[in-house]
Amino acid sequence: MTPPLITPITRRSLLQRTAAGFGYLALQSLLARQQAHAVEENPLAPKAPPFAAKAKRVVFIFMKGGPSHVDTFDPKPLLQRDDGKPYPFKQPRVQFAETGKLLKSPWSFQQYGQSGLPVSELFPHVAQHVDDLCIVRSLHGTNPAHGGACLKLHTGSDTQVRPSMGSWVLYGLGSENENLPGFLTICPTLAHGGVNNWGAAFLPAYCQGTPIGNASIPSDKAMVRHIHNVSISSAVQRKQLDFLAKVNREQLALIGPDLALEGRINSFELAYRMQSTMPEAQDVNSESEATKQLYGMDQPVTANFGRQCIMARRFLERGVRFVQVTHSDGEVQWDQHSALYKGHTKNAAEVDKPIAGFLTDLKSRGLLEDTLVLWGGEFGRTPTAQGGDGRDHNPHGFTMWMAGGGVKPGIAYGATDDYGYFAQEDKVHIHDLHATILHLLGLNHEKLTYRYAGRDFRLTDVEGRVVKEIIA
Repeated sequence: MTPPLITPITRRSLLQRTAAGFGYLALQSLLARQQAHAVEENPLAPKAPPFAAKAKRVVFIFMKGGPSHVDTFDPKPLLQRDDGKPYPFKQPRVQFAETGKLLKSPWSFQQYGQSGLPVSELFPHVAQHVDDLCIVRSLHGTNPAHGGACLKLHTGSDTQVRPSMGSWVLYGLGSENENLPGFLTICPTLAHGGVNNWGAAFLPAYCQGTPIGNASIPSDKAMVRHIHNVSISSAVQRKQLDFLAKVNREQLALIGPDLALEGRINSFELAYRMQSTMPEAQDVNSESEATKQLYGMDQPVTANFGRQCIMARRFLERGVRFVQVTHSDGEVQWDQHSALYKGHTKNAAEVDKPIAGFLTDLKSRGLLEDTLVLWGGEFGRTPTAQGGDGRDHNPHGFTMWMAGGGVKPGIAYGATDDYGYFAQEDKVHIHDLHATILHLLGLNHEKLTYRYAGRDFRLTDVEGRVVKEIIA
């Protein structure tokens, strides 16, 4: 005779059936309070940082592929002198590919501003803002491949799926505009980590970055997917959302707090509000002709990236907490393994004037003081040649710069060796960069944690130090 099937019951069902349901009654009371707090409170509401912040928001101008530091912001006289000679020191044990002899920079450097900091002729417009820049010449990472290096820069890990930098910032501080996402990424690359570079991983769903187009779409065509609903009216959508929220809350009453479901409820509501606010925020046509020219939108070479930078400023002034602007294309933009002169000349021409215009605009509007601007790629390039006239990946020593947001202006911090291969003086690891960014936002990188899979995670993992020497 076949034994009867035993249907397992949940712990909630057990509490319902025993002791006249008194245990379940108590449980429901506790869950109701948690649920009301989780659902009714706006998770994106701005939060006060634990200590005084110097920056309120961040914009990351990402140069996908790895610009060469020795050709942009880190001049090396010995590299010019010893062109064609072997690199005189020991090269890294693990290299992305084999390289040859030393290759001098084809561009000259000139000192600018009161600080007298040298900048390559590749960036004549950005050079005019050198007194606002904090140039960090001693960055170093761990991964010589684009995928790992991009993930390390964006998430702090090159081996595991972890929350992105923007997601951690949003989790710690919330946003100042409830009608726009708190973390936006404009024309991001879908390669080398793709969505993981702006993903929330195990953080709450509302911390996820929202992409506007991608690197293969011109910025004037880029938009948030499904931002327009041509099928039904706004009034009908509102009724649908109200009914859906009612059903979801009934589900929460049965199962208790559920971060995924609560995240969906909030995302539906945000998506509804974005239908009217996002198109207006993206509409750069309302900008004056003088502003458009400032960003280079009147010139074909700079129009695409100029539009991205104007959008970034519009989002920042509307309270978006973290904005990323990516310069990339289908050929990994700054990745010149050969044809360095041709490639870097083209790339710099596309971004130099828009970035300079962006800095000018932020400053004139009083936004630069409390906006942290970060510029750079996932790594630098080798001082040794590859492909005859190119440079290979170099995570061992490279340059990024910051502006505004409480960093010291008009300084160069740290140094690579005499040829630009290794970070040597006042070294700054990627974890240190992340710790410093969080510190400028009033967040302690060791205490901004999230419990997941039995341990507390943070952006800097178990490392990182705040580079206090570059803080004003």
